[in-house]
Amino acid sequence: MKKLIISSTVVLLVGIIVGLFSRFFAGASAGSENVSLINAGDTAWVMVATALVMLMTPAVGFFYGGMVRQKNVVSILKQSFVILAIVSLQWVLIGYSLVFGKDIHGVIGGLNYFGLRGVGFGPNLAYAGTIPQLAFMMFQAMFAIITPALIIGAVAERISFKTLIVFVLLWTTFIYDPIAHWVWGTGGWLHGLGALDFAGGTVVHISAGFAGLCAAMLVGGRSLTKSKKTIQHAHNVPFVFLGAALLWFGWFGFNAGSALSASGLAWNAFVTTNTAAAAAGLVWMFLSWREHKKPSALATATGAVCGLVAITPASGFVGPVASIAIGIIAGVVTYLALVFRTKKIPVDDTLDVWAAHGVGGMTGAILTGVFAEKVINSAGNNGLLFGNPNQLLIQLIAVGATAFYAFFGTWVLLKLLSFQMKLRVTKAEEKLGLDQAIHGETGYVLS
Repeated sequence: MKKLIISSTVVLLVGIIVGLFSRFFAGASAGSENVSLINAGDTAWVMVATALVMLMTPAVGFFYGGMVRQKNVVSILKQSFVILAIVSLQWVLIGYSLVFGKDIHGVIGGLNYFGLRGVGFGPNLAYAGTIPQLAFMMFQAMFAIITPALIIGAVAERISFKTLIVFVLLWTTFIYDPIAHWVWGTGGWLHGLGALDFAGGTVVHISAGFAGLCAAMLVGGRSLTKSKKTIQHAHNVPFVFLGAALLWFGWFGFNAGSALSASGLAWNAFVTTNTAAAAAGLVWMFLSWREHKKPSALATATGAVCGLVAITPASGFVGPVASIAIGIIAGVVTYLALVFRTKKIPVDDTLDVWAAHGVGGMTGAILTGVFAEKVINSAGNNGLLFGNPNQLLIQLIAVGATAFYAFFGTWVLLKLLSFQMKLRVTKAEEKLGLDQAIHGETGYVLS
């Protein structure tokens, strides 16, 4: 009881101090931009899209939660929910400013938007000229939130919860925010180079995939994987399907919302998103059928997600037929990447984050440089197939830079954390399961 009272008092004091500081930000969120430029339809669509993308983070929890062992399902759901809370606060305080603030040498944004000062009711003409900057800020927050949530699949069932909390805060600040500024920020070096990433193939998926691979290497494998004879199956396939369905649903906000307007471009992204997911899901079903003699439901759901990952960077730059090609190609590449990782790479990437998001994001980003059409999006460029081979080279540079920084940046962060904190739970806790050992809860109570 004494510890509870002390802890409550400390937290209450923090709240009071923050409240006092809010006086220095009085009126800051109203801003001074011209609100007459606001389009009600665009604003309404971006608000809906923001809510759709927010739903994707708990959807990741269900998608991953169904794949892990029964004794770890609560931990996965809890981790995704806590990441939603942590990054929401980081984004308001410094994250948005680091990504979209005044450019510093093409590498990072300044702190001119610290605490959302000046992020107001009017539009930021550099990014979205018909919606309030507050709307743009909140939409982008959902991308920052879901990215570290994707990483947890690589270290599921053994990551220390305390370490995860600190890691998410550091990773979002020092890895995600710089990459997002490079690609999307005015003045970012990849943005200036002409890299195309409509909704986060490099920023979200490649960064999460390669960070996950690095984390899996440093945290180490699960105890059960030390025996190659051990085979693990998803404990709750309906959970996986629920998560996949919610992700597919939310992805319409993810990609079509990135048009930042209720427009034909939004509908193009909507159509290509659905089409690529369908194609990749069928490819995974077919390949699992050929490999295991049965059409796997789990593979079909996973394949659809891989298709969604691959179309993300291209959705606002390519047409419907090209999206079929992207879905098919990415379906094959990600499936083979999973098989290759499982059989050839001695790294326990629990839920194959690298194969699905790292390789899937790379495939989509590279194919954007092949199939992009300037006639679809005047803010983009033509790809190789439409007479501009240089775009493919630019995409390769963006892919390589993102993968390299995400992997080695994650390695540095985890190495530094390992000097002060344990990266993983004890063997006894892992054996008992993180639900009971860490959270004191159980996913299923069957009587």
